[in-house]
Amino acid sequence: MKQYIDFFNSCRKEIDEGCSPLLNSCREKAFETFRRVGFPAYKSENYQHIDIAGLLKEDFGFYLNRSSININPHRVFHCDVPNLNSHKHFAVNGHFVDDETQKDLPATVFSGSLNAFAEQYPVLFSKYYNRIASAKDDGLSAFNTAFVQDGYVLYVPENVVIEKTIQLTNISAGNINSLINRRMLFILESGSQAKLLVCDHAYDENPMTANTQVVEIFAGENAGFDFCELEESSPNTVRLTGNFVRQAASSQVRINSITLSNGTTRNNYTIDLAGEHAESYLYGMAIADSRQKIDNYTLINHLVPNCRCNELFKYILDDEAAGVFSGRIIVAKDAQKTEAYQSNRNLLGSRDCRMFSKPQLEIYADDVKCSHGMTTGQLDENTLFYICSRGIPKEEAVLLLKFAFTNDVIQGIRMEGLRDRLKLLIEKRFRGELVTCRGCGRVEN
Repeated sequence: MKQYIDFFNSCRKEIDEGCSPLLNSCREKAFETFRRVGFPAYKSENYQHIDIAGLLKEDFGFYLNRSSININPHRVFHCDVPNLNSHKHFAVNGHFVDDETQKDLPATVFSGSLNAFAEQYPVLFSKYYNRIASAKDDGLSAFNTAFVQDGYVLYVPENVVIEKTIQLTNISAGNINSLINRRMLFILESGSQAKLLVCDHAYDENPMTANTQVVEIFAGENAGFDFCELEESSPNTVRLTGNFVRQAASSQVRINSITLSNGTTRNNYTIDLAGEHAESYLYGMAIADSRQKIDNYTLINHLVPNCRCNELFKYILDDEAAGVFSGRIIVAKDAQKTEAYQSNRNLLGSRDCRMFSKPQLEIYADDVKCSHGMTTGQLDENTLFYICSRGIPKEEAVLLLKFAFTNDVIQGIRMEGLRDRLKLLIEKRFRGELVTCRGCGRVEN
């Protein structure tokens, strides 16, 4: 922690350089929060199995102001999803890459750089940026706010519907061990609708890369937003994310988190259902082997009556992989007529992999429909025997059962082209083939 405090104090001018004054104005308060609370403490209630400070103790380099890296993502990262028909954007090491895809969107929509948004929409930026994250007194999010230099913003004005999916490819690239701070802000005003796919990729597997990421989602009345994240990084990647959602009345937010390859991942989700008849759907899936680790923490707050949430996380682990799920749903005293469902199901393929699960409900209202549960086990031997008895080789039978296990998570994705692509990627993953949806070239330094 000390090296980051010293770095902030000694390099403040370089951190601010090239950034919007509005973005820089948030740093000091965030830095004071980080200095006061620090990184989340290892073995504390919500961080039983992951040591954030330990993961970030490495002497990482910072890519300030796009320094030391020059990459053309349009050439080296295709990341095409057939039949998705998407608007394509790119970000390299946390910096949005300017392109001309904005012209294909409705004129009133903003889809682009965080700094550009601050300059063009200063009132909206001040109203929304860092509003949910800063309210949670979270040291990791405060760290991100203190150091972040750019990010991605999607702003959809009232009653505007974006028909095509927007696709953002996040690329971590470079030839030194580096720490990258990324930011995303999504503002959907009343009656607006959009779908966004974010693909996380590591350009090179050799250097160690740590990514901190903060996502803030504001869904206005009757707004609809689908947010899907697909992680395909490297064993040397650390990914630490904080996702914050605030929903107004009758809004619907659907989040899908898919981890196909990674090193160590921690995803935090905090969702506030603040308007009546709001609906939240949170689906996650992780496939991990070797010594990969995936840790998901969720907190859904039902603050008002007549809201609904449905939460499903599935893990498929093998070798010495470790999975963690800690889910918490809180139903406030006056949040009557709440419907809240939480499920965690896990499939273990070896004696050495580990799964830690902690589903939780806190209910302070008396007229609700709520349930939560967890199952952890291996493939059913009787089912496996039955399939093999029909002439299917055992390896294929195992693959079929694993694939069937993932089906309900995949079906929860409402981007048809992406569903088909995921089925192919998951099948390759189970077969031990290279999992990638990208085409790569060479970094130009």
